Amino acid sequence: MRSSIITRRAVLQGALLAAAVTPFHLTRPTHAQGAAPMKIRISFNGQTMKATLEDNPSVHDFASMLPLRELTIDNYATNEKISYLPRKLIVEGSGPFGNEQPGDLCYYATWGNLALFYAGYRWSSGLIRLGRIDGSFELLQTRGKFPLQIDLIR
Repeated sequence: MRSSIITRRAVLQGALLAAAVTPFHLTRPTHAQGAAPMKIRISFNGQTMKATLEDNPSVHDFASMLPLRELTIDNYATNEKISYLPRKLIVEGSGPFGNEQPGDLCYYATWGNLALFYAGYRWSSGLIRLGRIDGSFELLQTRGKFPLQIDLIR
């Protein structure tokens, strides 16, 4: 009986070790197997951008709110534009993420706002990546406050 306890313990330790050394991005796929990624259209100041969304609970909650027609987008700091959502999103499954880069679309759970980054930034507690802008995000550098629309494309 003692040998089976050691064997179970060894198996458990091996599984935990494998999980600990496997890179996070390999254990959490961006999109479900075979599912096409969700895309959105972000429109303000007479121009549009498209973004590809991640596959996480916060994104699914966000997508359930679309289309959003009565938002406002405004400057914040020197690297992002923000917009407050009609309600807070669920934050299940949130946590640190790597490879932050300009063009990221995030949700800042602490304040309940979208954050669209056009310059470098670092992850901070409460920040959840929802997706990334497809192609150019130069539109985000336009200074000013504008009406914002967000539509689900697919």
